[in-house]
Amino acid sequence: MRRFASLILGLLLTSLLAAAPARADTPSFSNWAAVVVAGDWRAHSGGPTEAFDNARRDVSATLLGLGFSPDAIRQYSMRPRRYPAPKPRKTDLGAIHADLRDLATKRTAGCLVYLTSHGAPEGALLGEDILPPSLLAAMVDDACPARPSIIVVSACFSGVFVKPLQREDRMILTAARPDRTSFGCSEDDKYPYFDDCFLSSAPAAHDFAVLGRAVQACVARRERDTGAEPASEPQLWIGAGLRPLLPLYAFPPRAPIKPAASPKRR
Repeated sequence: MRRFASLILGLLLTSLLAAAPARADTPSFSNWAAVVVAGDWRAHSGGPTEAFDNARRDVSATLLGLGFSPDAIRQYSMRPRRYPAPKPRKTDLGAIHADLRDLATKRTAGCLVYLTSHGAPEGALLGEDILPPSLLAAMVDDACPARPSIIVVSACFSGVFVKPLQREDRMILTAARPDRTSFGCSEDDKYPYFDDCFLSSAPAAHDFAVLGRAVQACVARRERDTGAEPASEPQLWIGAGLRPLLPLYAFPPRAPIKPAASPKRR
């Protein structure tokens, strides 16, 4: 009789544990700070393009789907008055630094920086200025010390950012290696190739490490299909301290983000 009662108790406990909700301390991005920056509005021809602002807008929407809180994402554009709905702020390094530091004092679990723009061997374009890797590294060091950080730079020659930004608790993903251009910033492109691959790969990815590898493969396919050469070879680097943690930050199940309509050119 006692053995039978013990068996029944064991079955009940097993059922209760199976029905128990997920632990509240499961890692998520709800306590992370994020800034998403469009660093230019011009195509490689010098004419206007929506590619960078389209990416800025839809990357921000994708981050919401990955679990980031709406009030913890700041967007920046070189032409903020053109986009009244998301109300991006004007792209300015001082403002971005101050905002990231402010967000990171309230959202203390981690930081994400996403920059899409033109690039040069010296760094990435922010308006008329070049943002060198050392300055971006100093900004993230100051605003987000001793916490996991993910930095994504979508620009030509953006591999120059990898080494200066390396820390044990960081992931760095760039659109190209240090001596290569990236593609997709003409007047008619909706997104740069890299940003397009980031957006299209996110729904099927488990976490940021998987997403980074998927973006690399996607860009390689896109460049082969369009004959873009030499290959940009996006770079992915993950610090030893962050590598075992990223799979724990699993993306929630979600539907693909439906991109908003682009504003008409003026």
